[in-house]
Order: sequence, then C-alpha cells, then structure tokens
Amino acid sequence: MLTLKDVHAGYGGGDVLQGLDLSVVPESVTCVLGPNGAGKSTVLRVVSGLLKPRQGTVSLAGERIDRLTAPQVLSKGIAQVPQTGALFPRMSVRENVLMGGYLIRRQRKLLEERYSAVADLVPLIAERPGAPAGNLSGGQRRMVEIGRSLMLDPSVILLDEPSLGLDPRSISAVAALINGMRERGKTVLLVEQNVRLGLSLSTHGVVMEGGRVRLHGTAEEITDHPEIASLYLGALEPNG
Repeated sequence: MLTLKDVHAGYGGGDVLQGLDLSVVPESVTCVLGPNGAGKSTVLRVVSGLLKPRQGTVSLAGERIDRLTAPQVLSKGIAQVPQTGALFPRMSVRENVLMGGYLIRRQRKLLEERYSAVADLVPLIAERPGAPAGNLSGGQRRMVEIGRSLMLDPSVILLDEPSLGLDPRSISAVAALINGMRERGKTVLLVEQNVRLGLSLSTHGVVMEGGRVRLHGTAEEITDHPEIASLYLGALEPNG
C-alpha cells in the first residue's frame, strides 16, 4: 500500500535517509525503531509531504506521491500526528477536532458524520466537546490529536512518538485507540522510542540504522531476533 524506494532525504546539506527502502502492509500497524538520529521521524515527514526527498520515490497504492504538497498528500488519505503541541489551547475539543476536517468544511453533513464517527472511537471527544484543549492532560491531548487526524477518514495514519511524556494510564488509552484504528481497517505507521511498547502495539516492525532499514519483519520476528534483542530492546528501552 505504502512504498518507499531508494529514498534520500535530509536537512540542509546532508541526507538523513540514505537509500531507504520500506514497504508497509495494508491494514497493519508498523513500528519504526532505531537509535536517535537513525531517521525515524524523517521517514514520516517524507511520507506526509513535509520533506521532499532528494532522490527516490514514495508511492501509495501504486501512485507516486513524493512530488505532491503536504495538503495534496493529506487529500490522498495520509494524515500525520506530530509529537507534541498540535492543538490550539484556547479552542474547545470539538473545535480542534473539526479543524481536522478543514478540507471538507463546506460539506457540513459529511463533516458532522465524520465528527460523530471520531467521537464514537474517542470517548473523550464525546464527553468533553466544550472543554478548552489547554485544560486537558497530556494523554487527553494526545487522544484529541489522534482523533482530529481521523476527520478526513485517512487510509494511513502516521504517529510520531505517541507515548512521549505520557503516564501509564494514558499510554494504555492511546494503545487501545491504535488497536481500534487497525480493527477499522486503517494502516498505521508509527515511530516509537519505547521499543517494547511499540512492538506490542504492532503487527510489523522495522529497525533503522544510519538512514537505512537494517531489519524488517513481523513484530514477533523483530522481538525474537537475538541480535536485535541484545542491541536494541535493551539499549533503547527508556531508563533501561
């Protein structure tokens, strides 16, 4: 469904991604792992159109998208949830979520249908629609951010460090939401520094090193791989 071939991309004069090849299975949750500087978040920026590759191609369902702008990529069905700070603090939960449907804002009936569907998946949105986003906890903000990304009914959701800074209860809520998205046929590509958490949420895993894919397979294969277990699962586990 989503394919990157020989992608070179970076910032300034240097490439962070150096010949990246990656294929994401439809209706899966794929976790991208690796040490800091491996290029994990850069992969998401390239897929979403926020960063243009210097070389290589990005395709969705066989159609090249690497030449499109970020809004055009969004209209093709790829939505990204950044790490932090993505909500407007003075706006209500409902207003923030509706911003995710900006491209369909003139289609009022469809906009409300999408909002209702998102509220069904994310109970907080139904329970506290009028609450200012700035009054929410970190975990609650993350739920609203993910919910907002679903307003255009994307086929692919990109999540950058969804557990970052969250307490265990909030992490469990985010994990349940990710599972719910997969059950509804969404494809999720996530970057997660918490390796054990990321693999527990995923059907597939990708290990990056030096801007390339070092290993890919099912989440179980990645977890059980002896070299990866010793080099990454221990080394990358927070506080481990």
